[in-house]
Formats: sequence, C-alpha cells, structure tokens
Amino acid sequence: MAASVVLERSFIEVTGTEREIRRNFREFTVQPDVRPVVGGPKYNESAGGYYYRENSNLQSVARNRFIHWTSHDDTLELVEESLDCNLSNNAIRLKILNCCVLPGGVHVCETKGRVIVMIVTNQTVHRFVLPHPSRMYRSEIISDSQMQSIFTDIGKANFRDPSNSYVIPAVPGRAQSTTTSTAWISSFGEALFAFPSTTGSIFIIKMPPYNSDGAVTSVELKQSSVMQRLLTGWMPTSIRDPGPGHLPVSLAVHCLEEDAFIFSLCQDHKLRMWSYKDQMCLMVADMLEFVPISKAVRQTSGTEHKLRLAHSTSLGLYLGVYLHTPRQGQFSVFQLVCAESNRYSLDLVSSIFTNQETLVDFTFTLATTEIWALWLDDEKQTIVKQINFEHNQAGPWSQVTMNLLPQDEIDATDEQDPRETYLEYLFTPGRFTVAALVKAIQIMQRTGGKPLDLSWEELKREVTNTVENELHGSLSVYEMPEEEFRELQMEYWSKFYTCCLQYQESLSHPLALLVHPQSTMVCLLRRGFLSLMVPCPLIDHLYLTPTEHLCYEDESLISDDVDVGKDTICLIQCLRMIGDCVSPDMAHLMETACRQLQSPEKVAQQILENMITNDVDNLMMDIHNKVQDIRNPIQTISYLLRDMDYETGVDIDQNVDQAQPMTTSMNLSSLYGSTTAASLVSQAVGKISMSRFLMCRDLLILEYLLLRTSDVDIVGGELPHHSHQDLLPRTSQILSSYYVIYWGCQCLASTVPSDVLESNLQHLSVLDLSDTPHFRPEHRYLSGPQTIVELFFQDVVRKRIFQIFARSGAAEAPLNWTQLISDVTFYLLQKLWPNNPGFLFPEFLMKSCQYTQLQEFIHLVQPCCQVNVGSCNFMMGQCYLVTGEGYKALECFSNAASEVEREEFLEKLICVENGETASNRRLQYYNKVLSLLEDVGLPELVIKFATLAITESDDNWKSQAVLRTLIFKHLLDMGNNSQAYEALTMIPDPSRQLDCLRQLVVVLCERSQLQDLVEFPYVNLENEVVSIIESRARAVDLMTHNYYELLYAFHIYRHNYRKAGTIMYEYGMRLGREVRTKEGLEKQVNTYLACLNCMRLIRSKYAWIVQPTSGAVYERAGASPKRTHDGESPVVPKSSQIEILELKDLEKEYVLSQTHLTLVQQVQGTAAIAGSTSAEEMVRLLIQAGLFNAAIVLCQTFNLSLTPIFEGLAYKCIVLQNCGEAAYAEAWQWLAANQESSVVTAKDSSATDEAWRLMTSYLDKYDSSLGLYHRCVIDKLLSHGVPLPSWLINSYKAMDVAALLHLYLRYDLLEEASELVLEYVDAVLGKGHQYFGIEKPLSATCPQVWLPYTAIDHLLQALTDNRNQHNTDLLEKLKGKLDEYFHQLRISTNLLLSSQS
Repeated sequence: MAASVVLERSFIEVTGTEREIRRNFREFTVQPDVRPVVGGPKYNESAGGYYYRENSNLQSVARNRFIHWTSHDDTLELVEESLDCNLSNNAIRLKILNCCVLPGGVHVCETKGRVIVMIVTNQTVHRFVLPHPSRMYRSEIISDSQMQSIFTDIGKANFRDPSNSYVIPAVPGRAQSTTTSTAWISSFGEALFAFPSTTGSIFIIKMPPYNSDGAVTSVELKQSSVMQRLLTGWMPTSIRDPGPGHLPVSLAVHCLEEDAFIFSLCQDHKLRMWSYKDQMCLMVADMLEFVPISKAVRQTSGTEHKLRLAHSTSLGLYLGVYLHTPRQGQFSVFQLVCAESNRYSLDLVSSIFTNQETLVDFTFTLATTEIWALWLDDEKQTIVKQINFEHNQAGPWSQVTMNLLPQDEIDATDEQDPRETYLEYLFTPGRFTVAALVKAIQIMQRTGGKPLDLSWEELKREVTNTVENELHGSLSVYEMPEEEFRELQMEYWSKFYTCCLQYQESLSHPLALLVHPQSTMVCLLRRGFLSLMVPCPLIDHLYLTPTEHLCYEDESLISDDVDVGKDTICLIQCLRMIGDCVSPDMAHLMETACRQLQSPEKVAQQILENMITNDVDNLMMDIHNKVQDIRNPIQTISYLLRDMDYETGVDIDQNVDQAQPMTTSMNLSSLYGSTTAASLVSQAVGKISMSRFLMCRDLLILEYLLLRTSDVDIVGGELPHHSHQDLLPRTSQILSSYYVIYWGCQCLASTVPSDVLESNLQHLSVLDLSDTPHFRPEHRYLSGPQTIVELFFQDVVRKRIFQIFARSGAAEAPLNWTQLISDVTFYLLQKLWPNNPGFLFPEFLMKSCQYTQLQEFIHLVQPCCQVNVGSCNFMMGQCYLVTGEGYKALECFSNAASEVEREEFLEKLICVENGETASNRRLQYYNKVLSLLEDVGLPELVIKFATLAITESDDNWKSQAVLRTLIFKHLLDMGNNSQAYEALTMIPDPSRQLDCLRQLVVVLCERSQLQDLVEFPYVNLENEVVSIIESRARAVDLMTHNYYELLYAFHIYRHNYRKAGTIMYEYGMRLGREVRTKEGLEKQVNTYLACLNCMRLIRSKYAWIVQPTSGAVYERAGASPKRTHDGESPVVPKSSQIEILELKDLEKEYVLSQTHLTLVQQVQGTAAIAGSTSAEEMVRLLIQAGLFNAAIVLCQTFNLSLTPIFEGLAYKCIVLQNCGEAAYAEAWQWLAANQESSVVTAKDSSATDEAWRLMTSYLDKYDSSLGLYHRCVIDKLLSHGVPLPSWLINSYKAMDVAALLHLYLRYDLLEEASELVLEYVDAVLGKGHQYFGIEKPLSATCPQVWLPYTAIDHLLQALTDNRNQHNTDLLEKLKGKLDEYFHQLRISTNLLLSSQS
C-alpha cells in the first residue's frame, strides 16, 4: 500500500476558483463627497483575505469558509468562498468614485453576529456591516449543498450613511508616501482605522458602534518622551517634524479587552508599539540590532519592510518582521515580553535570511511554527516557500511546486488538424481561465470590453468562429494549396494562443498569501483567480525537489533504516537525471503508448535507445555512476514501487466502525461538498498521478538501462531475473494505472439532459443499482465544466469521508487542512486505483450516464487491471447497449458471467446469499442481464443470451422453464411464430407451458395470424388449445373477437366436423341471445348455415350435437353471460338435462334465424326482439311486416297453419281498399318483398290489385280442396263488411258452397245467401253445375247430389222472421226453386227405384 506519510513542508499548487467560468459580480457604487486627487500617486493592485474564526470547527457553519478580495484604483472585488457548499450571490464589485483603495486597505473583523468590512482609501474610510454566517444559518446540522453568501443582502446597505463613511481630514491628513493601514473593532463595537499621517505619526479615526448615535472622531498618536516634549516647546514645527524616518511602512494591531496595541514598522528600521487607550508609545525596538550591522543598511530607508502578527492564547503574541536590505532579506520572529510596570520588550525567536528576490507577501503561524513567503523572481515567476522558523534556521526553504504557465508554442504534426489541436490544448481543464480566453476573443474581434457571458461549449464555438473569421478575412483567393492553407491556420491559431498566453500570464500575477493560523490552509491570491497549497506525498516531494536540495533531505523521514533512505534519495536522483534526458517527443510517445494500449516496456526501450544515441554529454555514464551509490537497487526499486502502489487486497471501507453522533455524521456528509473542493481534490490527485507517471516512466527506463549494462557488481547478479519476472511488469502496471487516473482528472464530463438521466436510471433500476447516490444535473457547471473525477468525488467519495474520521477518531478535533486534504486525496486515489476490488468509479460513471468516458476508462485499464475483469466486461456491455452495438454488448455480458462468484460488484449485482452455488449465482446474473436487455428493448439479444443461459441450467428445470418462457415470449413479440411454437413445446413446466400457449393463442388472434395458429400441430396440446380458445370465446365480446370462427377453422382443419358444427351452433345461439343487432343476426344465420354444412358432411347417424346446458341460457335480454344484474357470477345448476339436436332441429333454428334476419332487414327496430322468440311469435311479426313468403316458409318448416298468414293478407287487402296514397307506398314495399315470379304484374295495376293478386296466388298455391284458407279469407272480409270479390266467391263455391252459405248467414247476408241457394239448386238441377264443382246434375243414373238443408232452413226462417217486400220475394223464389228441386228429386228417385227393381 502506498505510504500515507506527508511532509508538511512539501506542497503543490492547485487552482481553487475561477478555473473555467467568469464570476457573476454584482456591482455597487459608493460616491463620497470628495474630488479626485490630481497628480496623486498610483497604487498597485492589491489582494487579501480573511478566514472565519470557526473555519476549522467541524460543527460550525463557517467551516472551510473565507473571504478574499482584490483592489485596483477605485474598484474593490470581494468574494466569499466555501469548500463545503456552493454559495449564491457571493461576489460583489464595489466602486468608490473619486477614490483609490489603498493596497492592504481592506480589513475584515468578526463579531458574534456580524462581519464588518472596513475599507481605507486615499481620501475616505468606510464600514460595511454584514450578517455572520451563523446568524444566517442557525441549524446545528450543515447539510445544504447551496447556501446564501453574507453578501446576498449587501444591496440593502446605505453606502452613503455618514455613520459608515468618513472623509479623511486634510489636517493632519494621510501620508501619501506610504499605503499601510490597519483597522479593528473595539470591545464596544466601535470601528477604528489607523494609518500614517502627514506628520509621521499614526492617525486614528473612530466610528461609533453600528446602529448607534454618535459622531466620528479622530486622534493622532505622537511620541511623548521627555526630550520630545522639551524640544516641542522652542523648536519650530518644520524642524521638529519627525521626518520620513519615523513614517510607518507597515502597521499591525493586536486587540485586547479594553485596549489595542498598534505596532508600526517604520522607515528608520525601528518597531514602535502604541497603546490606543493610553495614546502613548510603549516600546521602540531597533530592528538593525538583529541584523549584521553595516552603514549601507543604516543609511537606507526601509520602505519595503513588512510586519505581521500572530497570537495564541497559550503562547502569547509573536511578531514576524521582514527587513529588506540591499543585499539580502531577513525574516525575524519575535515574542512580545511584558516585564514589570508595563515594560515591553522583544525576545528574538529566530532569524532566517533569504536571497535578494522581490517579496510580495509573507505570513507566519504559531501552530506549525512556519513562515510562508511569496516572491517574484527575476523572470517574474511566482515562488512560494515555507520554512520552520524553529528548526530550519540553517536548512533550505521548502519550495512549493507551482503551476507552470502553458507552454509557449504548440506543435501540431502534419496528421493533426490545427484547430482541433489548439482547441484541445486551450480547453484542457485548469490550463486557461475563461477570463483569458474571453479577453483574447475581444482583442481579436476588436470589441473592446464588451462582456461575453458564454457557457463552456459556447465559448469553444466562439473561439473557433473568431479565429476562423479572422483567417478567412485575410484570404484574397478562394483556392490555394492545402499546405499553404494549413500554414495560415497555424499562423492565426498561434496568434490567438499567444494572446491567451499573455493574458493568462497577467492573470497569474501573485498578489497576496493567506494562511489560516490553525488549519494551516494556504491560499495564494492571484490577479485572476485563487490557488490553494495541497500537501505533497513524500515520494513526490523527493522527485519534485531540485537536485541541489536533495542532499538536505532527512533520510529518517524516508525510512527508519538510514541506508534505505540514502538509497532512495540516490534512486530519485537517478530518475531525475533520466527525466531531464527524455525529450518532449519521447515523453509524448510514452503517453501515446498508454492511450493506445501499447506496451510501455517497448516504448521505454525505445526511449532508452534514443537517449543513448543522443548522449553527447555522457549523461548515461553519470547515471551509471549514480546507480553505483545505491547499495541494494532491487530493494530500493521495490520499496519505491511499493510506496507508489495503492493496491489493497480488500475494500478499504470494510471493517470500519461507522458509528458517529447524528450531528457529526450529517456535518461530515457535507464536508468538501462544493465544486471548488471537488476541483481541488481532483487537481491534487491529477498532479500526484502525473508526477508518479513520470517517475514510473523514468524507473522503467532505468530498469532497462540496468538490464542493458548487465553489471553484476552493480545489481548483484539478480536484477535481470527480477526485472523480467517482477519489477518490469509491476512498474509497467503502476505506470498505466497512474496514467488512467490522470486521464480521469483531465476528462470532462458530458452534459446529460435530465430526461436522458432519468431514462438511464430507469434502466438501471432493473439491476437494483439506482438506489445509491448518483449524478445529479444540478451539480453541472456551477464552477465551469467538471471532470469525471470531480463528479465522482462530489457525488460518491465525499459522502464517504466519514470513513476517514472513523479510522482516526478525530471527528471532534479541529480540522487540519494539511492532514485532512492528504487523507482525502489518499482515499480518492485508492477508490480510483484500477487494481483495487472496489468498483465505485465505473459504477458511478454508469449511473451518471457518462458512457463515452466509461468506455474509454475500461479501454485504458485493460493493461493494468487484474481484478474486476468481469465487472469491466459488464460495464463495457452496458456501454455498447447505449451506443447501439448490441451484439458486442452480448459478448461482453457473456464474458463477465464466469467472474460472477469472484467479484464484489457482480455479487452485489445479483444479491448473493450464503450457501448459493456458483451455478445459481451465474443464473442470477443471467437473469439480471436478461432483465436489462428486456428493459432496453432488444429481443434478439434476449433470445441469444437466454439460450446461452440454458447451458448453465442443465439440472435446474425451473430455471430452464423460466428461460425458455422468456425465449418464447420474445420470439412471439418479434413475430417468429414458428420458432415461438417450438420454444413453447420445449418448456418443461406444464403450468408455464399452458400460460405460454394461452399467450400464443391470444397474440396470434390479435395479430390476425390465424393460419399459423390453426396449422401448428399441437402435439399433446390440442385439447388445451381448444380449451383456451373456448374459454376466450365465451369470455369476450362476440362482435370484436372471432374465437368461435377460429375454433371452427381449427376443427375443420383437423376434419372434426361435428365439433366444428357444435362450435358454430353455440356461436349462433349466443349471437341470438347477446347480440341484438342486424350484424349479429347476419352472423347468426351464417353460423347456423356453417353448422348445417358440417352436419351434412357426417353420416346421418352421427349428425347430431349436444345443445349447451341451460346454465348457458341467459333469460334476460342483453344479459351478460358472466354476471348477474347484481354483478355476481351466476350459479351454475347442479344438474341439467342433456338435449340432443339432430339435423332437422338445426334446420329449424337456421330457418328461424333466417326469417328473423329477413324481418330485421325489412323493418327497422325489430333487431332487439328477444332471441327466445318462438316460431308462432315470429310468424305474427312477419305477417305484421307483410313478409308473407317468409312467414309461409317458417310455418311450413315448423308445421304451423297458414291461416294467420291468409287472415293477415286479407286484412291488408281490406286496408288498401279503404286508405289513401300514403299507405300505397308502404304497401308497395311489402308487396315487393313477396313478389313471385309466377305472378305477372300489370303496368297500370294498383297496390290493391297487386295485393288481391298475391292473395289469389297464395290461395291457388297453398289452399286444399276443402277451401280452409278461402273460408278464413272470406270470414275476414265479411267481418270487416267488405264485399266479397266475385273471383273469391266463384272459387270458394266450387269448393264448399255450404260453408259459404253458412258464412253469409253468419253475417246476415240474406240476399247473397238466397242468390247462392238459388244458383246452387239450379246447378244441382243441371244448370251451371260446373261452377259449383258438381260433375253431373241430379238424375237417376248419376252419383248422388245434396243440398245444405239445415242452412237453407235457417235462411228460410230468417227470411220469414225478417219479412219485408224484398225478403218476401226472395222467400217465394226460394220456395219455388225448392219445390222444383224436390219435384225433380222425386222423379229421379222413382226412376232409380224402378231401375233397381
């Protein structure tokens, strides 16, 4: 495991803020009542900062929170930063018109409920009172990721309030030759400003407490010694002026309960201490007493001296003094000592000398006894150093590894596109600020200071458009050789890049250094952004330390064994020498090899060959000689590799007691929660990864160099073997691992729309992986585009920081920046290390929808990752799914199956339980992947993967049933019906097989793929299919589904005609009872006809079916076959009578339904008639509708009398004789329905004539010799008083004259009866006998004839009873005719008798 030892004196710089976006400053203006100073001095740009007192308290809302500012001329920019949450409204820009903010003229003081910002300008002083963070956020638990800054409500402040602004009076005025100042808040809440006056003394302005009445007062602190008082009495003012020597060049204040000590370091190299309360000088100390005395120093004005204070309740007050001399600078640390009678003196703690560089700022701390200093060297390069002023008086300064400016030029090969090359370099995270890019755009576009508020992607497009427009604007021709155009591209892109580089250099100018006294957090305030100093691990410190300083390193810090420490330093020196020999091209070659998965070992040999070839200074010999100083190269190299290897055998979070108080746990969960902190940690990991990548590269070259020399004296005869078997592969693996981590720190995350993210999480929910913390869109672009490592830290690792505190038990101790950021960096490196069992980073990339980055990550870790191979395959499969490469995904998922029981991520994926076999685990894995493929919607892959999974479930029939069911389902969904049927037949579970069979039937029916459904063989499944279709047929709507027809086709295909007929009969029966529509009747007729056809195909003795039981009969019209009127299932009768239906019965049903359909087609509104209508009722309905032909057919089928038909027709004839034209129109309709081909219709005939003609045809066709239907017709006519047509009388009297006579008598038609009797008697006597159906008249030789005597008697009696003249005449005629008949009868009788005798 990598060593966690961190040298507190070794640090690297990481950019904290303003890495990629421009701050959204809110602007405010203060306009004091002053005029600008004409010809006044120009002040340099200045910066400063303030840490809250509770900055290192874990339970405080001000934790890891500070304010920093920059000032220039009349503008002051204040920013509040937090490493734990993103602050809103945290940047303001204040312009104080007609004034210049003094360098160092901004001071921040903190009270219990307020933060006071005090500003000193060249003409005014100002006070702004802001709420304290603890007052804005009173909760004990800090859990918000977004909070309001203390600057949020600054716009409500009254900037012109006289109590908060004051114009410095002209007398005594402020000294123009110095810019130093200080300010503080007294114990009474008064704001006090101190600065040098024109008289050389200290001028103090006091403002009354905030929100209290009072006037602004001022006081001047002057020397009050006895000699000065004597001189004051007689010397003129011009002579007693203390002069520039007494002028303070640096002021500092230390507050007491009721007093304040003001320290002034003056140009005369003396330090003076003043008491504000007593307004007197308490101490004067000559700093030159602590400096090697020289006249040059004494006579030189100390205008560049600096003074700092540090206080500790346990140690007291310390003063740090920087004395600038012409030859060197000196830092001195003093302790203020108080003797009796308030006599104060300085006790020198340490003096440290420095070279002659330009000191920008310095500070010192008592907690670590360190001096931090910021310099600019002769080349204007930023230098930050620190030294322990207690122990390192003779040792060297420890220099911080600073961020280098981007390289001066970019080389693009012929194969590279200049635009892509420059854009990639310009927009690499942390290389250029947006401010520099925007400024370069404005210069090239010549738009001046027009603000550009662009997103990261928009800015990239704007850069491209700017350069391209400038390029095309310079072209005078539209066609040119490709080489010339490329040169132009390089020229203009280089021009833009140079501009960016200039502004980046300007923005990188250092202004101030800010060090927290307790947590030792070090901030470097540059002109355009903020940087923080992050501790550097031991190995990196040694590698980054200049070679000349390595000799000062303490070997005991490296190892307890001094020899091992010395060997390590020698080895590092060898690596540094090799690194200096590697050319940029060769260095790029190694990075390219790692990116393209080439062997680093081969590239190392190539680089070594290049070094040897180009060795003109005998560097190889120097390296060879340095290696001879290493006592045991194998052990040293192994030690170095072991220290750089972060591989752990188990998850580092296991076996950690996570018990913490609730408030502590909640506060820890928000620690380092801001995007700034994420960027810091990511950059720290990136820098460590890059430095160690270079170390591994140089180490790999060194190992091959040792192999090449084969010097047994050097390597002990063992190195070649170890190099091949252990050292070389291990070095190569570690090198690749660090390259992967560095790549992640540079790789930008993709913007993910919220809908895409939600869709991704929905897919992952199938894997039960979406319940863990995941990437949230609101984190995007809060401080510019973030890298994937930043997002990983922010969303995953940060929430596990409590693990660090759980190990150390330091949750209640003050936060130590140096130790904590080192632990967090170490923890993140372990989580990112490819060869560790944890798999959080790839899992996070998958959940956050960063599939392109995940794919590249898995691609890069292949050479160095020996664990989680299956998990990587699974992740790659998921990437392929997203990119639409399903078959590649299937291959990856298949390859991962063999590692299920070995890897933690795959075990978590399938929720492994104790005791499960490897086969069961793989089956669970297959099921998870199948669920994922189903959710994504790739049925072909599901089928292939399920087929593969079946091979793992040879002995598990339940799993096989599940998998084969899945195959069947997706084959069916894809429309592969035949394959789906084959899969169905292979399902070993009968219940699942039946379910699938049911699904097959339903789906094919819905798709109308009935031919496939009918033609499948259904071996041993035919009864189940029939049962399924029957149950579906009886459960669904008859008019929207055709399950009965399907069953019919099913049985017909198998030549089972009786079952087919049975199904059609049931179908028709249900249609008649449930579907009361014309369409239903049409279907019913067709079903009965199909049933008849089936029965006729069977031998007669088998042509029968069983009628459905009475339980299937629904008594109510429109009743549901499944529910009663209460919604309950009907009770099936326990016993029912079986009724056999033969062919003739089926024919009757067919005719009945056919006549019903005819009725519905003719008469609207009759479709709703109950399906249980009998034949008799149907005849009546047909007669009413005038459908006499259909009624006759129905009567004949059911052996019913035709009498109702003739009566109905007779009635319609009667109606037609007595109605108007309207009835004729209706009559023509039913007449047309009964038209017969044998009846000829005349052109001029009326509806009445046609009706009588129809009557005639029916009587001729259907009446018997007895004239039954004639009688009923005549009876109907007579009942309505309608005269009988002659044709009807003539027709009927030939059939049954007696019956006709009876009808006349019934309706009192005496005249018609008399005439009938007279005609009949004449016919009997031989006159017209053929009209009455008498073959031969009365005679002795012919058959007997007879008269209806009873009826005639009734007629005679009626005529007698109703006597009148007409009746009397009729009576006489009848009697005479009868007498004639009887006379002839006697003659015939006698002749007959005589002949017989």
